[in-house]
Amino acid sequence: MCINQKTAEVGGSMVKFRLLVISCVLMICCNDLFAQTTAPEPSQLPTAPYRLFATNNRWTFIKLDTVTGKMWQVQFDVQGDNRGSVVLNSQDLTSAKEDSPGRFTLYPTSNMYTFILVDQIDGRTWQVQWAMDKENRLVLPIY
Repeated sequence: MCINQKTAEVGGSMVKFRLLVISCVLMICCNDLFAQTTAPEPSQLPTAPYRLFATNNRWTFIKLDTVTGKMWQVQFDVQGDNRGSVVLNSQDLTSAKEDSPGRFTLYPTSNMYTFILVDQIDGRTWQVQWAMDKENRLVLPIY
């Protein structure tokens, strides 16, 4: 084998290697683009009196009164008349002397129907479960 033939083989291998690397990089980039199937959460003012929290159900949100801890399950519909809201918690969870916007917030859990409600002033917590059926909705204190 002559030197020119060996050089050509090495050069051809380098071209193949570069094409392989470029192909892998493009696949990773494209995969990341297609992996984003949900829209990012809109930014919300943490001290707003009311906030919406997304659930893993695209049609259902939880509306939180951040001053009192009152909550509603809010459902929208684009084709029918399945839109509305139902009460999750109608009880004021504060003492009247310490009402402030942003006091309460919700944290999602790995269970799509369950959130943790936190009083950010005194640290109290509640398990919040939303559901389509009334008997499965609950707000329970966590001691």
